Amino acid sequence: MNDQKIRRPRQADIATLAGVSVSTVSRVLANEPGISESVRRQILKVAAENGYPVKPASDAVAGGLALIASDGVTGTLSVFYEAIVDGLRVGAAEAGMPFEVRLVREDRTTPDAVRDYMQTASAEGLFLVGIDPNEMLRDWLQASVIPTVLVNGTDPRMQFDGVSPANFFGAYEATSRLIKAGHRRILHLSGSHRHTIRERVRGFEAAIAAVAGAEGRLVSLTLQGSASREAHERTAEALAENAGFTAAFCMNDFIAVGVLEAVTEAGLRVPEDFAIVGFDDLPCALMTNPALSTMRVDRAALGREAVLLMLSRFRNRTASARHICQAVVPIPGGTVPNT
Repeated sequence: MNDQKIRRPRQADIATLAGVSVSTVSRVLANEPGISESVRRQILKVAAENGYPVKPASDAVAGGLALIASDGVTGTLSVFYEAIVDGLRVGAAEAGMPFEVRLVREDRTTPDAVRDYMQTASAEGLFLVGIDPNEMLRDWLQASVIPTVLVNGTDPRMQFDGVSPANFFGAYEATSRLIKAGHRRILHLSGSHRHTIRERVRGFEAAIAAVAGAEGRLVSLTLQGSASREAHERTAEALAENAGFTAAFCMNDFIAVGVLEAVTEAGLRVPEDFAIVGFDDLPCALMTNPALSTMRVDRAALGREAVLLMLSRFRNRTASARHICQAVVPIPGGTVPNT
């Protein structure tokens, strides 16, 4: 009886059958990053069907999907989130994590929709970027034990991992800059349902409360249209009251631009008569005259830290939730004296 030796398939054979290059097969079998998930699955399927010994990769990284809140007015990605996306992409590539992004409206993040998004992307982990999960989504994510990281988000119940700027401390510092410059009647223009923005309001109020004789007023914005235009209108109204407010801390730099325009139109000098501090350090901060004094958020770092949290969650899916705060740094400008 003659025993025929069965030849083991080579990587070149797998490449031919899968319709890809040998180098692509080599990279997939070595679990290297940079290959689309669909191609990776196809190569592994062909290899398994043809008896190629695929070594289980204990260090292979599960895929991640980022759902990012779109701009409610234009339906596009907010400039604030562009650098966060870059940080997520860089972090995922460095970790070898298959990674995809979807732009969604926050009011459409139902469990069924999110499940479909994740299945389409073959993702095991979910990044919610600028999205606070509603009760229905929260309950489903917890029941499904889906690794979830809030990016630029804070979970007041500490049930999900998250990373955000130090919103309370950043707002406290921003307001303190105005107080140190001699201002005692300060406006805070803000408007959002998000927990992160509520933290900025708390920081403003705490800084005001820490100084005897200081008075703060929260000017709530609807943010239904142009944030800059609405801030302009509300600031003009506050100035017309002659209530003696001489400074404003703004929720973000777009709002600060509107405040600066209103103050200038009212004939006040900036920063001599009226001082302004923004938040986020967006590109528009350098386009005003004078340039905005603001608070810098390292948005790319938020994305990279979010990937590290996800990797940790993949390793231990039952560990207690963690939240990472990134420091917010004062940026000098011309809208506050000597800052």
